[in-house]
Amino acid sequence: MPDATQSIEIDGIEMVRLLGPQDRLLTRLEHEHPDVQVAVRGNQVTLTGPEEDVEVARRLVQELVDLVRQGTQLTGTEVGEGSRILRQDSSRSLSDAIGEVILTSKGKSIRAKTEGQRAYVEAIEASTIVFGIGPAGTGKTYLAMAKAVQALHRKEVNRIILTRPAVEAGERLGFLPGTLTDKIDPYLRPLYDALNEMMDPELLPKLLATGVVEVAPLAYMRGRTLNDSFIVLDEAQNTSPEQMKMFLTRLGFGSKMVVTGDATQVDLPAGTSGLQVAKSVLGRIDDIHFAELTSADVVRHTLVGAIVDAYTEHDQRQMARQARKGQQNHRAQEHHRGRRG
Repeated sequence: MPDATQSIEIDGIEMVRLLGPQDRLLTRLEHEHPDVQVAVRGNQVTLTGPEEDVEVARRLVQELVDLVRQGTQLTGTEVGEGSRILRQDSSRSLSDAIGEVILTSKGKSIRAKTEGQRAYVEAIEASTIVFGIGPAGTGKTYLAMAKAVQALHRKEVNRIILTRPAVEAGERLGFLPGTLTDKIDPYLRPLYDALNEMMDPELLPKLLATGVVEVAPLAYMRGRTLNDSFIVLDEAQNTSPEQMKMFLTRLGFGSKMVVTGDATQVDLPAGTSGLQVAKSVLGRIDDIHFAELTSADVVRHTLVGAIVDAYTEHDQRQMARQARKGQQNHRAQEHHRGRRG
């Protein structure tokens, strides 16, 4: 079958955003479609290769341009996810597959970037309590906070409450300089950073001062009933079962909770993670949803997904090795008892 050629005209600014820094997105496009030659001249992209592959690549480029026009800041994730979606069904729209824009802030659209993230966002919309469980970089906390800000803008809630357990991961709080607030602040800083990306920097201090937005350690939730609030608990793998129960029972009328965590990154010095217990205890309760995100939903550097997979395989090998060792010890003990008998 002879090669097919298709050309797409793209506005200059949109072309710059489509190609990305150092043409990284173009490189990712060529990686996803190795049988298609991609040439860029001026404001024209030309695709040459097998007819079916060229058509999928053309649809992908057109879908990516549509996302750029909507204000989406493209990463390699959209290129990879778009290729996967269009190979499965070339009639699908990438915008529909990954969902609607949640927020637009500072000229940038915040939205799900993968189908797994879209399912997570839809669960937050539909359920009162949602657990977002997955590895680093899957957007668990970022998307939950975007939904919280959206709910505040829509007047669906009166306040946003963001909290994290202040677990000592390698550093002792008592040895850190400053007041208790100064010592706790590093644990909460990622939440402040995300808020600054999503909200007017002049408005945010006022919302924090009036309590419309609250960022506090998990211990500050004890004894409270949180009505008409959107509450996000981050790093939930570092809660004890007692802390998790305490947090979940703060739920008041008109409120929504999102609990995020990575079960593979527990920093607790000892004991069981409250996140793991919650999954086994609450899994069958209506209006509580557990959303599982995977390395396929990682939206950081493409290496992050590979790193997550490598560590997962390593952990599985370690567990298998320990299981075999346990079986060998058991057989040895049985053999020893048999000889004594």
